[in-house]
Amino acid sequence: MLPPLIIASRESLLALWQARHVQSSLQTLYPQREVRILGMTTEGDRKLGSSLAKIGGKGLFVKELEEALADGRADIAVHSLKDVPMHLPDGFTLGAILERADPRDAFVSNTYSSLTALPTGARVGTSSQRRESQLRAKYPRLNIGPLRGNVQTRLRKLDEGEYDAIILAAAGLQRLGLEQRITAVLAPEAMLPAVGQGALAIECRADRADVLALLAPLHHATTAACVSAERALSRALAGSCNVPLAGFAEAVAGRLTLRGYVGAPDGTRHVSAQLTGAASESEALGTALAAELKQKGAADILAAIDVT
Repeated sequence: MLPPLIIASRESLLALWQARHVQSSLQTLYPQREVRILGMTTEGDRKLGSSLAKIGGKGLFVKELEEALADGRADIAVHSLKDVPMHLPDGFTLGAILERADPRDAFVSNTYSSLTALPTGARVGTSSQRRESQLRAKYPRLNIGPLRGNVQTRLRKLDEGEYDAIILAAAGLQRLGLEQRITAVLAPEAMLPAVGQGALAIECRADRADVLALLAPLHHATTAACVSAERALSRALAGSCNVPLAGFAEAVAGRLTLRGYVGAPDGTRHVSAQLTGAASESEALGTALAAELKQKGAADILAAIDVT
């Protein structure tokens, strides 16, 4: 009898959907192997009322899962790639990147049809400094407020009238069967997505050759090239949830077009740029775009953020 394959997962509804999606895929590939889910509560989950930027960043959603991998309680961990820090701890690796779902952001409102339809002073909720910076830059008339909690909590706050609209990842709503709550999907030109948004990553210990072999059929090369470019861009710009940074790559015929954005939290200063290059050199493309953004003023913006 083969030992069961254990998946470490956060216990939010969205995280469990993601873990079950991977569980189902692995069970289909390896019907003779039992695949179980180990639900865990992370530090990020325990502090859902606090700003991520102030309590340590999105890595707080990953640390406890990595501890379960390190001590053998779990074999793999499933993450939203946008929550995975740009530098993994020694001894860990991303064994597979799954095919990307919708990478865009979603505008959700019970009253208004779009961002442009919102009146002056309308309250918009978002948990993301990336979104906040872009909203403030394009719609300075709006009142942007912090919004934490799981998807259901955020929707409840909208329904109770705390906000006129909220911005969420489209993929999360779609995965939870909440597509009907999406008022409008925001094109990348209107709201550049987060690095890795819409993609799922499977993490494991780097020394687990057996696990890496099992994960290989789940790896989606095109998605991996896109997010590799995005994450290289973010690493080169020291990206974290403390920095309003966006990066999004699209692949066509073996080439990637990568767009990037860096802005001040209040949106008063921002720079953007894009480059196209070979998918086979995705990390170099991300590094090159970071250099171009720095030349256009991103370094000064980031330095000011570091000071504050």
